[in-house]
Parts: sequence; structure tokens; C-alpha cells
Amino acid sequence: MPRVLLIEDDPSIREGVGLGLRRRGHDVRAAETGEDGLALMTSFHPELVLLDLMLPGINGVQVCHRIRQTSEVPIIMLTARGDDFDIVIGLEAGADDYIVKPARTEVIEARIKAVLRRLSDPVGSRPGIESHGELSIDRAGLSVAKNGERVALAPSEIKLLLHLSASPEQVFSRQQLLEYVWDHSYHADARLVDACVRRLRHKIEDPARSPRYIQTVRGFGYRFGPL
Repeated sequence: MPRVLLIEDDPSIREGVGLGLRRRGHDVRAAETGEDGLALMTSFHPELVLLDLMLPGINGVQVCHRIRQTSEVPIIMLTARGDDFDIVIGLEAGADDYIVKPARTEVIEARIKAVLRRLSDPVGSRPGIESHGELSIDRAGLSVAKNGERVALAPSEIKLLLHLSASPEQVFSRQQLLEYVWDHSYHADARLVDACVRRLRHKIEDPARSPRYIQTVRGFGYRFGPL
């Protein structure tokens, strides 16, 4: 079972979630602060991070930024109900998904499995490297390069790019992308798609011109170019 780093300042949630995941076979390390969580990143080497947004000292968004500077480990945010603005900020910082607290252990476990499935379920995996203008996509190796330089992508970002680029010019609705990439079937999570697209564009597009690869189809969703 994957190693999970839980960064949560509420002791009851930290102990409850940690105990529940350990009972399901996970190796769990827990941290009370962002500073302690970042220290455990280097010593524990987690395969997934559960990250509370409202932390003392370095907050969850700052922790997410720091992790993304050196790691592509999947990150699931833990957020209080109604913190819509914080959710969007966390997703923009590089989180792959979010869970509203309080949440049952089986819900958290299901989200963990869904996020990790993206790493082991490449779209249209086959040998060879595809070229799309300045982009090179290695489906078998789950890697992307721009102008010969590797682009660091989080699991949700690579899964979204692989899915869109597997069917160039085909338009996908946000709901279709939610169901495929995030395994979510409800409409409230459309911001997951939009935030992921913005992060992808920041990494693979030329900021001096309009989006070339991930194109918006107004009122519906997105498609893959390139133009």
C-alpha cells in the first residue's frame, strides 16, 4: 500500500484519519505543521500527500508550492466546507484533488486510489514518442518535453494532457474530463478541470500568444490542438 504523508493540525482529524488509513494497510506519517510536513517529505518519501489548507505558520497553499518545486507526488487537499476560494487557490498551487472535511476514511481511501490510478493508467500507452509542434509526448514513459526540455507535470496534469492529445481536435466537456481524469461524476468539481488546464497552459504554452495546445471551446469544454 502507498506511503501517505498527512499534514493536519487538528489532532482529532490527524489521529482519526491516520488510524483509519493504517488499518487499511497504509504506511502513514503525520505532521502537525507545514514545516514538519516538509521535513518529512525528504525523510519519508511519501507516495501521496494529504494536506490541510489551514495550517499554522506555513499554510497549506505555501506547502503545496514548496512541494511542487521539487516533487510531482500526488497531493490531495483537506479543506473545511465552504472554503471555495481556498480550494481554487490550492488547486492553482498544484494540488491534484480535494476532500471536504469531515470525511469518512472510505471516502479518503477512494480518492487516494483514484489519484494513484492516474499514474498507472496512461492513455493509449504505446511505444514511440509523439511530436506536436514544440511538444514531445512519451505515452509509455508518461513524460512530456517542450523544445527538448522535460516538463514537470503533476499526475492530474499528465493524465489530462494524455487524454486530450489522444484525440486531437475532439472536444471534451468538463464533465467528461472530470469522469475520466478524476473519477468524479458530479458537476461541483468543474473547477478541478479549469485549474488543471491553467496549470498546464502555464507549463506548455507560450505566454506571449493565445493558447495553442489546450484550446477552450466556449460554453462546453476543451480540445487539443495544436493550431
